[in-house]
Amino acid sequence: MAELTKEKVEETLSRIKYPGFNRDIISFGVINKIEIEGNTINVFVKFTTKNQETKSEILSDIEKALSETFKDSRVNLEEIGSGGSGGGKAKQAMGSGDPWAGRAPIEGIKNIIAVASGKGGVGKSTVSTNLAIALSRHGYNIGLMDSDIYGPSIHIMMGVDERPMVTGDQKILPLEKFGIKLMSMGFLIDNDAPLIWRGPLVMKAVEQFLRDVVWGELDALVIDLPPGTGDAQLTLVQKTPLTGAIIVTTPQEVALVDARRGLKMFQKMDTRVLGIVENMSYFICPECGKKTFIFGSEGGSRSSRQLNVPLLGQIPIEPWVTESGDSGIPVVANHPESASAKAFMEIAAKIAGDDMFR
Repeated sequence: MAELTKEKVEETLSRIKYPGFNRDIISFGVINKIEIEGNTINVFVKFTTKNQETKSEILSDIEKALSETFKDSRVNLEEIGSGGSGGGKAKQAMGSGDPWAGRAPIEGIKNIIAVASGKGGVGKSTVSTNLAIALSRHGYNIGLMDSDIYGPSIHIMMGVDERPMVTGDQKILPLEKFGIKLMSMGFLIDNDAPLIWRGPLVMKAVEQFLRDVVWGELDALVIDLPPGTGDAQLTLVQKTPLTGAIIVTTPQEVALVDARRGLKMFQKMDTRVLGIVENMSYFICPECGKKTFIFGSEGGSRSSRQLNVPLLGQIPIEPWVTESGDSGIPVVANHPESASAKAFMEIAAKIAGDDMFR
């Protein structure tokens, strides 16, 4: 029988996977506190999901794992927020039923929109930068945060090569361009410097960008996420009351499969998916104006129907999209008359018109 210590209990719980993910329940933030009282193990859990099936599965897995590892011990589970005093099985959360309970809001920020993708190379940062500018041009106060700690690109696409200032109380003052407040790891490291950090440091950096930056009063903070479903995404979803997420994809089936995986992650975590943006949808011939669907057609529409989320828009392939991003002036600002810029403006109008910015 294993020795009953807090460390051994944590080690046992770290082997339990969160349902549907390869991540363990500790890294998901489910375990709030562990107490050892004689032969009794008290485990306090805190869920961000309202899915009762997921909760029950996790609680069952915890009790089974601890009972099998520490055979002579008693296991008590309590769900934080239940209003209980401890002991017995975890109780059903009471009160408001707010799905964002425990996800602290950020002062001054009315809405937080995450822009995500299941894989890299689909133009997620292009969508983030141009969406932020488009929302700003619709009259809203917007911030843009680059949470891709390993591969930041917002500083390049927005044409900013400065270091942010720090206040006397160690708060970071965001930089500003095109009327948008900006924060990125790219402001803090050299362009060719590799960032070799483990997961906990990545999660800490994301939290600092959220809560230690003087964002001021914003109608919305647009957050450019790294691709996939890793530490940065989970930290954001677990600890921040997102208004919703936008999934960026391209028309090919391989990209759509990954996009659907990312979308389901947000749904499992009770985060609203605002819709899908299909990037590189078609090429417009500059001579005749004919559309050519280089990567296939209707992929985004098909995924939208299958997953029951809106298709927010389709961004065409135009040379000046890349050229504008590389030059530090995104296409909405550089070529507002282009089909791509107009598509971004329409997407921004749909999002803003979704009763968000009121």
